[in-house]
Amino acid sequence: MSKTLVIVGAGPGLGMGVARAFGREGFQVGLIARTKEKLDTLVGELAELDINAAAFPADIRDRDALVAALAAARDTFGPIDVLEYSPSPTGPITHAADTTVEAVTAQLELHVLGAVAAVRHVLPDMRMRGDGTVLLTTGVSSTVPAPFLANVGLAMAALRNWAHTLHTELRPHGIHVGAVTIASGVVPGGGEADPDAIGARYHHMYQQRDQAEEVIGDLEAFRTLVAQYSVDGALPSLNA
Repeated sequence: MSKTLVIVGAGPGLGMGVARAFGREGFQVGLIARTKEKLDTLVGELAELDINAAAFPADIRDRDALVAALAAARDTFGPIDVLEYSPSPTGPITHAADTTVEAVTAQLELHVLGAVAAVRHVLPDMRMRGDGTVLLTTGVSSTVPAPFLANVGLAMAALRNWAHTLHTELRPHGIHVGAVTIASGVVPGGGEADPDAIGARYHHMYQQRDQAEEVIGDLEAFRTLVAQYSVDGALPSLNA
């Protein structure tokens, strides 16, 4: 029987790289994001690769809608074997001293509370089966404090922390939870930054089932950029 991957925050870059990597290994793929037309395009692209996929539109910040989309994916494909959570940062990104409650709340709603809602929905099935994988995607600011990514970094760091605690707590129950930290852009044809190369790293992490975290990209290079920013104030252009 085919296994099922559901991607929350699916898009044409990272999300499709992950979808193709798992789909080529026989997974059915559910795609969740806000815009139905864009999801339908992605489903069509996967169909051309003989990957069985379906779209389940939902605004991730609307937790009732997100849970309903996950329930619809389960009704369509059966139990969710792998949940991958990777919405792109949206909304204003603030510098540290300019961060407001509203700016932090917007990022927490997207990256943390959406992840909590999604994981809580799939976890009972996984506990009952004693099997399942949850991969929570963060950006480089989850690990390297960056003054120019302050509100995103707050949310990303919280998500990364929670992923590690879930990994420790759920591993004895047969459930693998891992954080994937993207410390680079996602660039077609960009070597390890290519969406398909990144997707293969996700699938390898799923197969290994023992890693608490996978880092894609160069954390030290980003630390150097942050240090340079502290000297001259020049803003780098990197994944959050």
